Amino acid sequence: MEESFPMTGGDGPNSYAKNSKRQKGAADKAKSVLVEAIIEKLEVEDTPSIASTFRIADLGCSTGPNTFFSVNTIIEAVTHKYKTKGHTSLPDFQVHFNDHVSNDFNMLFNSLPPGRQYFVSGVPGSFHSRLFPKASLHFVYSAYALQWLSRVPQELSDINSPAYNRGRIFYSNAPNEVGKAYTAQYVMDMERFLAARAKEIVPGGLMALLIPGRPEGTLPAESSIGPFFQPLESCLVDMENEGIINKAKIDLFNLPMYSPSPEELRQLIQKNGSFSIARLESNTSAGSKQLCGAGECRSGLENIIAGHFGSNIVDELFERYAKKIAECPPLDTGDTSGIGLCIILKRNL
Repeated sequence: MEESFPMTGGDGPNSYAKNSKRQKGAADKAKSVLVEAIIEKLEVEDTPSIASTFRIADLGCSTGPNTFFSVNTIIEAVTHKYKTKGHTSLPDFQVHFNDHVSNDFNMLFNSLPPGRQYFVSGVPGSFHSRLFPKASLHFVYSAYALQWLSRVPQELSDINSPAYNRGRIFYSNAPNEVGKAYTAQYVMDMERFLAARAKEIVPGGLMALLIPGRPEGTLPAESSIGPFFQPLESCLVDMENEGIINKAKIDLFNLPMYSPSPEELRQLIQKNGSFSIARLESNTSAGSKQLCGAGECRSGLENIIAGHFGSNIVDELFERYAKKIAECPPLDTGDTSGIGLCIILKRNL
């Protein structure tokens, strides 16, 4: 069974809409690569006759506003591409916003930019499965959503398994068996993702993926995003020690996220065989990294935490989290910290 982990909806102080500046910053860094790929690699007819509709999908769009900035960038670059090919008229642009069924689509649609130059539809469902008709999409975009797995690896909740992740909520600093279980789940999920997109994207179409990754040659346990979850894990353990949370609940709670290495992605893309890699770049930021603020962490994890532990602990948990990170220095993760992967794939003809 696939699980659903929507971001916190609405526009309140703990909402994703108010706490996603980090994701926007990462997308902004990849903007030039995205534009260059569209101008250089997108297949556009040389003749004046053009497709009546150019269809774009943002997979894992959440509630905005980041998705609207990215969509505008894509449409501006595609428009430039058509004009350089001598087209005097442009296609209609249709943008499909996709996320889990439980995503706050009302918030998304209420905050649509006025005067937008595209038609809109909402497509609820998991991007690990088919979402669109065959050969119906010209451009697929997904920013900082593909780190989410379709579910927690089952071995992690089996007390008799060597991958039973007792006392931890993630695979960083965990035994190798835990990392291997996460890797296996990620491989299954990405194989399904690529197979679905191979059917949905037109020949010559593009797909741009922004993914938090880890440096080449590192083990899953050395995940670059692992340190960001350690304060949350520490707060949960504190609450367990004080009898607020049952120990078994913590032992069975694991975050369904994974950070791949560039080589892992290359191998999966090559195995699928439907795409060529137009660009695969990593952005490595050296030096100190700020931990996620309480609002930022809560906006992404509140729903999964409330679903497992109950909503009654959420306020206290994040009050403790805010105090704990205030006492922590910035993460000093050296030259290999915070790797972000930008992958541009072209659907083979």
